[in-house]
Amino acid sequence: QVQLVESGGGSVQTGGSLRLSCTASGNTRSTNWMAWFRQVPGKEREGVAAIHTGSDSTYYADSVKGRFTISQDNAKITMYLQMNALKAEDSAMYYCAAAAAFRPGFRWSRIQEYNYWGQGTQVTVDS
Repeated sequence: QVQLVESGGGSVQTGGSLRLSCTASGNTRSTNWMAWFRQVPGKEREGVAAIHTGSDSTYYADSVKGRFTISQDNAKITMYLQMNALKAEDSAMYYCAAAAAFRPGFRWSRIQEYNYWGQGTQVTVDS
């Protein structure tokens, strides 16, 4: 089992920055993908960014490319999402997720690919 805890959410003005953190505990070596998703009430949860923990390869939704950066620490226990140039439409509950997907064809933005989820941290961007 893997436990995920997010932190770093809050309120910020348009154009501002926030950094989210996701700390993993438990059998973290059983997973090889970590990702950030976000959800607003009434809408489906959407993939924001993902990182392959072995290769450090990163993937982003088109809506955040150039503004958000996903990374992990050397111990591969904490994952980060640096969010710059925030927009009102970035307001959402942000969730950390981890997947054990040691196979080709992994679709990083697909919710069903992930085995573990955090409780979420709220990000509010005031326009």
